[in-house]
Amino acid sequence: MITVWGRATSSNVQTVMWALAELDLPHERIDAGGPFGGLDTPEFAAMNPNRLVPVLRDGGEYLWESASIVRYLGARYGSEQFWPSDPLKRAKLDQWSDWTKTTLVPAFITNVFKLIISKRPGERDEAAIRKGVAELANVMRIFDERLSEAAYLGGDEPCFADIVAGVLLYRYFTLEIERADLPHLEAYYERLTRRPTYARHVMISYDSMRAK
Repeated sequence: MITVWGRATSSNVQTVMWALAELDLPHERIDAGGPFGGLDTPEFAAMNPNRLVPVLRDGGEYLWESASIVRYLGARYGSEQFWPSDPLKRAKLDQWSDWTKTTLVPAFITNVFKLIISKRPGERDEAAIRKGVAELANVMRIFDERLSEAAYLGGDEPCFADIVAGVLLYRYFTLEIERADLPHLEAYYERLTRRPTYARHVMISYDSMRAK
């Protein structure tokens, strides 16, 4: 059985758990990180020298970095839809995985989400948040334009790139920010919310992460 170390509220852990569920792979998750701790032990460092979650064990092998784990699961267990065999087709999808990590995560998680949840109302840098929200709108328009082409990044059904990119949308659409009018992205998110795998592993409250 595949084992994952990480807390359910981590978006990176959610990425891996959603992928496992979409691929219908038997697995277990062990709470680690955040309030559960356990990352500063020699045993955990042997699994991931960065001492971060998620970590995945498949057989006797350990993997870390959520997008890399999703790529591995797709390559080993995925269907042609989930992990295309054609290198060019796969690369055109994989670029959206990289875009998520290099562009979307900094624009949303770093410059908006963390600025809001890490401070209590009245203590936040509202000017920085407004600037982040404005810049995020431009990033999301890129995503929206791509989703005008098909129901999912992978076509009619999700692929590995949808897992990496789509996992952030629950937070995007439930955070108390002003959002641009992005009809294709909104429809995409609505489709994701109707997937039991997404609802179970991604639509998890992040209120416990807010500053008290």
